[in-house]
Amino acid sequence: MRTVAVILAGGVGKRLGASCPKQFLEIRGKPVIVHTVENFQRNPSVDAVVIVCVPDWTDHMAKLVDEYKLTKVEAIVPGGETSHDSTRNGIFRLRNELGKGDFVIIHDAARPILPQAAIDEMLRVAREKGNASLAIPCYETVIYTDDQKSGDKELDRNRLMRVQTPQAYEYSDLLSLYDRAEAEGKHDFIYADLVEIYYGRRVYFSKGFANNIKITKPEDIPLCESLMSFSEDQLFNL
Repeated sequence: MRTVAVILAGGVGKRLGASCPKQFLEIRGKPVIVHTVENFQRNPSVDAVVIVCVPDWTDHMAKLVDEYKLTKVEAIVPGGETSHDSTRNGIFRLRNELGKGDFVIIHDAARPILPQAAIDEMLRVAREKGNASLAIPCYETVIYTDDQKSGDKELDRNRLMRVQTPQAYEYSDLLSLYDRAEAEGKHDFIYADLVEIYYGRRVYFSKGFANNIKITKPEDIPLCESLMSFSEDQLFNL
């Protein structure tokens, strides 16, 4: 059984307003994406890493791989027009390397806070159920809105989960769904779990954590820096 992590670094992070794609911003002396890849570099259950990168930044990414000795990185592939296309590019890159019984992990490059125990628990659930996504219960009141300015309907938070990455899937099953989506010209799925649901699969949850932030806005940078001062046991426990 082989497990490969696909790191999604194909976006440019316009909402952050930075001078470079957010995954290449430095936090604590390292680019965000280096922190992210290192989480998989040191996990013994992960055999290799594929990075899906902003096309104009692939050479820079290759230099970072060498500089930080990210030895598990076996390929850097260009991102696509949409998040779905970038995920597809990573999955299709593994077509001749992974098969039935192997697993692929999908993870956002902009989520550098990832304790080893969270990866391990996700893989445990995925190997038992066929897939697993980190997720946390929804504790806040949730109101439906069609304009993000007002709302008129409360949603039952007890029936909602906030899904995060990483997500793990049995490779051959996920590949078949992406092949199907490609044949049907569907490119608007944000994450792989939505592809699974669209084609009638059930998605399973592993324990997520509230501090698994995806760097999106300027205020996320100092928050992420602060979280890196905590031990993994403080951030995540079963």
